[in-house]
Amino acid sequence: MEKNKDIRNAIKEARVKQWQVAETYGLSEGNFSRMLRKELSSIKKEEVFAAIERAKKEIN
Repeated sequence: MEKNKDIRNAIKEARVKQWQVAETYGLSEGNFSRMLRKELSSIKKEEVFAAIERAKKEIN
């Protein structure tokens, strides 16, 4: 089973790149990718979803 599928889907639906979300979240792309290897807590997920929204607004 793929970890953090909801986050990965949200990134695709927002039409942003994972590196853009990572940058907005405050991590390098590599560290962000490694973070997603393990299922995140609900608090961390909320922070990532907020970063996705911020990245989406910055691009548009």
